[in-house]
Amino acid sequence: QVELVESGGGLVQAGGSLRLSCATSGRTANTYDMGWFRQAPGKEREFLTAISWSGGSTRYADSVKGRFTISRDNAKSTVYLQMNDLKPEDTAVYYCAASRGVTSTPRYWGQGTQVTVSS
Repeated sequence: QVELVESGGGLVQAGGSLRLSCATSGRTANTYDMGWFRQAPGKEREFLTAISWSGGSTRYADSVKGRFTISRDNAKSTVYLQMNDLKPEDTAVYYCAASRGVTSTPRYWGQGTQVTVSS
């Protein structure tokens, strides 16, 4: 069993930055590939980025490539999402997720953290 808890969301102006954190717990948490997703009101959940368990491989959706960066610190059992140059369309609930494979359907989800970008 893996538990995920996101933090770091909030209100930011367009062009600003936020860093989200996802604290993981569970004996095998550091062996999972991790990803970030988001869901805006009235829209489907959207994949943003993923990172392999070792941190050696990452992938990004075109919508965030060049603006968002995923990283992880296995010593702290934490995954991060650095978000720069935020736009109003980035407003959503952001979720971290754990999977076996960076392209696989996640097995575990966090509860989400709200990010609101004002224009």
